[in-house]
Amino acid sequence: MKTFRYVLWAAIFVLGAFLAYSTVNWTIQGGSDSGSGMRADIGGPFSAVNSEGVPITHADLKGRPHVMFFGFTHCPDVCPTTLYEGSQWLQALGDDGDKVDMYFVTVDPERDTVEVLSDYLSAFDGRIKGITGSPEQIAQLVKKWRVYAEKVPTEDDYTMNHTATTFLMNSKGDFVRTIAYGEDNKVAIEKLRKLVADEG
Repeated sequence: MKTFRYVLWAAIFVLGAFLAYSTVNWTIQGGSDSGSGMRADIGGPFSAVNSEGVPITHADLKGRPHVMFFGFTHCPDVCPTTLYEGSQWLQALGDDGDKVDMYFVTVDPERDTVEVLSDYLSAFDGRIKGITGSPEQIAQLVKKWRVYAEKVPTEDDYTMNHTATTFLMNSKGDFVRTIAYGEDNKVAIEKLRKLVADEG
């Protein structure tokens, strides 16, 4: 009898965990493929500066589908890997690569000035633009996109723990779906191709 109870409780736990995962995953994906029209509450108004030193707001992103990735220039692996892959995605899209904007948003405005960000991004596809600003402006962006970012002291200085997800937004500024860190390149490219195609 005890064995049966243990098995029953284990089954309930597994089912509960699955349902919780499914709910969170659907929310992050915004139910975007369900046709319900429901969207995750990601993105929104902000004020910052791009990697050319020009002020940029949420309104400037609208009108074209865009991709948002949050990171920092001192990142040892996740950020350069994602930006390298992002460059490959844009090139693989062909002409469609010119129809989507890609942004690298720093979560480390203390070190990532306009000059630093511009120099860093010069190593990747020129269509990838940077966004920085004051700590308050970046905090607003991080909050709007529901990104996790935390300053962690190290022996020499500090590093930043942060969300490694890439966010895909339509031309209205609505969240559509994500590309996970390490996701298969073919899948990522198809997601981007669909993002552009859905604009008609």
